Amino acid sequence: MAAPELPIVRLRHWGRWVSGAVILALLAALGVALAQAKIDYESVPEFLWYRVMAVGLLNTVLLAVVSQGLAIVLGIVVALMRRSANPVARWFAVVYIWLFRGLPVLLQILIWYNLALVFEFISIPLPFGGGYLLHEPTNVLVSAFVAALLGLTLNESAYMAEIVRAGLNSVDGGQTEAAKAIGMTPATTLRRVVLPQAMRVIIPPTGNDFINMLKATSMASVIGVTELIHASNNISSNNLLVMETLLAAAIWYMVVVTVAGIGQHYLERAFGAADRAGVAAGPWSRAARALRTVPLRRGKDAI
Repeated sequence: MAAPELPIVRLRHWGRWVSGAVILALLAALGVALAQAKIDYESVPEFLWYRVMAVGLLNTVLLAVVSQGLAIVLGIVVALMRRSANPVARWFAVVYIWLFRGLPVLLQILIWYNLALVFEFISIPLPFGGGYLLHEPTNVLVSAFVAALLGLTLNESAYMAEIVRAGLNSVDGGQTEAAKAIGMTPATTLRRVVLPQAMRVIIPPTGNDFINMLKATSMASVIGVTELIHASNNISSNNLLVMETLLAAAIWYMVVVTVAGIGQHYLERAFGAADRAGVAAGPWSRAARALRTVPLRRGKDAI
């Protein structure tokens, strides 16, 4: 006698249904609250194209790009010093990272902005008492934009130094030894072998830091730099539409952050594809293949 077939009972995920319903209810409640809020939503698109808002957008992007670019260069230098066999360079890098990573960004910006209280002039004397190559008041050289640039750059460079150091440490030491075996100099080894392989570790946190940098530029509004927040405050001081102008600034922030996120995605995919293929990324793949196929030689004759 055949055994009766057991009925198939679908597993019911009640938790998923309940959590989904709660989320939808909260979103609906938020939508109703925003719809009933005293906000003139129709005026928000108009504020997007105000001249002062365009200047604020330009300064935000310019400040973020320049600060991040300089921070990457400084971070690479400090990371190499951190890995150096020279104890003076190594300890300088340790103190540099400790100092600029420990101080809040806003505090660093304010210190640079008020540097004239400590140094009235910035001077670079010529050798042999021939006058000055540079002798200008500090307030002239360190403007509000420059102060914000210095604060953001130095703070970010400390984080970039640790990101680069982690990326360099992720590359197997045998790669460096193999590069030395075929006669590569340390600089060439770093440029053509180590850094290309370290990029898969460096790019994701660097992309996240750049997105944070785009938002951190808002702190420059404290010292009067016309970025998006300062621009929205200038507009709302005339028409008293505070929420509307802030929403316009929020839209521009989301636009630039989205563009940066897309760029990060394609960079990660480009270097990740080469890593999945088992070779170094981009134009450095020839160097990686050379390390694996180097012929063994004794004297002038190949074995």
